[in-house]
Amino acid sequence: MTPDEFRRFGHTLIDWIADYHTRVEAMPVRSPAAPGEVRARLPPTAPAEPEALTGVLRDVDEVILRGLTHWQHPSFFGYFPSSTSPASVLGDFLSSGLGVLGVSWQSSPALTELEEVVCDWTRQMFGLPDSFRGVIQDTASTSTLVALLCARERSSGYSLASGGLQAGERPLVVYMSEHGHSSIEKAALLAGFGRDNLRTIPVDARHAMRADALDDAIRGDLARGALPCAVVATTGTTTTTALDPIDDIAQVARRHGVWLHVDAAMAGAAMALPECRWMWRGVEAADSVVVNAHKWLGAAFDCSLYYVRDPEHLIRVMSTNPSYLQSSVDEQVTNLRDWGIPLGRRFRALKLWFLLRGEGVSGIQRRLRRDMENARWLAEQVLSRPRWRVLAPVVLQTVCVRHEPPGLDADALDRHTLAWAERLNRSGEVYVTPAKLDGRWMVRLAIGSYPTERAQVEALWEAMQRAAESMPGDAEHPRPDRPAV
Repeated sequence: MTPDEFRRFGHTLIDWIADYHTRVEAMPVRSPAAPGEVRARLPPTAPAEPEALTGVLRDVDEVILRGLTHWQHPSFFGYFPSSTSPASVLGDFLSSGLGVLGVSWQSSPALTELEEVVCDWTRQMFGLPDSFRGVIQDTASTSTLVALLCARERSSGYSLASGGLQAGERPLVVYMSEHGHSSIEKAALLAGFGRDNLRTIPVDARHAMRADALDDAIRGDLARGALPCAVVATTGTTTTTALDPIDDIAQVARRHGVWLHVDAAMAGAAMALPECRWMWRGVEAADSVVVNAHKWLGAAFDCSLYYVRDPEHLIRVMSTNPSYLQSSVDEQVTNLRDWGIPLGRRFRALKLWFLLRGEGVSGIQRRLRRDMENARWLAEQVLSRPRWRVLAPVVLQTVCVRHEPPGLDADALDRHTLAWAERLNRSGEVYVTPAKLDGRWMVRLAIGSYPTERAQVEALWEAMQRAAESMPGDAEHPRPDRPAV
């Protein structure tokens, strides 16, 4: 492809993306494709000769779009938002177009230094103290793995330089809330702790980790001869956006010399609002913090902000320094290959830079406040309607609800919940995600897509009432062993 051909098709593609965002609201939110349908419509082998890219774009329209669940749809209320600012998309496009890699400072100085700048901008925006330094990882899953690797090495006296965990005399233990994200367990397993050395700490009535129970668990492990290593606390849990008491947990961690990692993957964005910073009071005592800029904040996926209080410890654990990457300025600069697992990195800072400059802090704050106000409005509507319940405090932008018709036992109520959620999703009007809370199904409504306004939230509430209040008899509800989601 010549530069002129790239220019022509690039204009066409940008126009297509802009048009997509104007027409996505007319599309079904959830993909109606059946399993295998997209693959069946594509050739089994790659083309032997070049094809016109106009044909590729035609297949996007005719094949790919039908196989997409539209995360940027204004009626997408599932999972957590992956709200992509158009400005951030352009930054991501520029990153791909430049095609540079950061394997060392000198491989692309601007890549490293812009990343340092935007991480510090966001640190200030979140109200984190200047003792923290930030780096962009791909996801919170990787950030948590990095945190646990650092915790492991601090607790084991840097065992990686000798016999590793196999040389340790005492098993290292990791602690998490029973509402902690599944990536915490995965990170603990990948870091070599083993499932037997992962403790889940009970929660209180607001679904937040109990600091007293954490302290009891640590004391119990010490009595058994184990070595408490790390605790992962959460600001904004996945199921309900519950807020672990960071200040209390930090005191326990400090008392026992345990690494504290704060998972604020989604809710961390809200710390751009000064009125929300009480939600992670005590975070300044954490050893590491993660905030996913590619969730509610609006950066294009993937862009996870990992902050650490002691970068020298991170570098000691992650450092790699082969001769072919060494340079005469290494003592004067940051080499981000030493700040995470991959050797190389994309120019991810561009998409965050474009977002911050394109919207400004005030624009981001207006959007976050809009979403939180819409969540409070929805909760009020649910509470005002008979037989509807809000199951958890609405502190951010997620509302957990259940419709409870009279006369249904617990199992029948589960079937009813799964059925009306599936009915909603199958309609294409909106997209929601069921989840279990205290062992029973409910429906999570996560507000935060970039274009979502009050009108779409009002339409969601109307659709919920139609789907749940007109359900057929219990005999027609899906069985729990064949859930509708």
